[in-house]
Amino acid sequence: MEPHSSDLSSSLIKTKSKPTKVNRDFLLHLEAYLSKRDGVDKLLKISRYATKIILSSDSIPTTHPLHRRLKSFESSVGLSRKAFRLGKFIQDVNSFRSAKLETRQDIILAVIAYGGEGLYYFVEQFVWLAKSGLIDSKHSRNLQRISAWAEFIGYIGSISLKTRDLKGISKDEACLLSSIEIMDTRGDSTKTEEEKLKKLREKKLLKKLSVVQDVADGLMAVADIRDGKGRLSGPLLMASAGMLSAIITGFPARRRCKSKRGGAILAVPGIQRLHFEAKTRQYSYRVRDLPRRLRYQR
Repeated sequence: MEPHSSDLSSSLIKTKSKPTKVNRDFLLHLEAYLSKRDGVDKLLKISRYATKIILSSDSIPTTHPLHRRLKSFESSVGLSRKAFRLGKFIQDVNSFRSAKLETRQDIILAVIAYGGEGLYYFVEQFVWLAKSGLIDSKHSRNLQRISAWAEFIGYIGSISLKTRDLKGISKDEACLLSSIEIMDTRGDSTKTEEEKLKKLREKKLLKKLSVVQDVADGLMAVADIRDGKGRLSGPLLMASAGMLSAIITGFPARRRCKSKRGGAILAVPGIQRLHFEAKTRQYSYRVRDLPRRLRYQR
């Protein structure tokens, strides 16, 4: 007996509507899972360095019970933050994998930046294990020294990369200003270009703040290497640098939450989600994972 035509059509519809399983890279999935703790880590960072500033300012006598409580709180928060760094080196592995390395200089700077920071986060896991008692504490000092050196080297590479990016952004800004000036003389509308310029300047501001943060963190890494001795290693200065870094760390997150520019979603018949990859420097948006006929640039 032949099947009814309606049965055939319904079976075809069921076959077509079956969702396809998307293969996701394991490391990207792991990074997304671990990144959910970043908000708590930022709050811990702010509270720790605020406590350090109070302790370093000598506003509370060392014999006062509150001083001992704050000292204990600062120490426990520092240990908790190390626990939050478990697996965080995966972020640097993925950043290096996704980096566009076109020249030899790009490769060298990327290895220094991502390799240094990745090694820092990797060693910090063992520092936490040593301080929590699972590893013999005699290894803690050497592990902390390796961690501090790796962190410092990573910041050198990171600052170099961001400084180069700032030069590129400045060139793009100059070109865009020139285009706006030409369009003004012609009497053309510059609304689109002014919007691009606004976004470009926001990106430039965040990049500058990121450089300042790296300098502050690098200064603290140098103090760790020197065991807090020498110039530019005072407790109050280090606590202030840490607080500055903590405030800047939360600034881009608040901007992203407010503007929702992380990734655009476009509703198209037959397609549920279209993810865009922003390329601010080229002033274009490329649709990923779409047929060629649906791709466009603006």
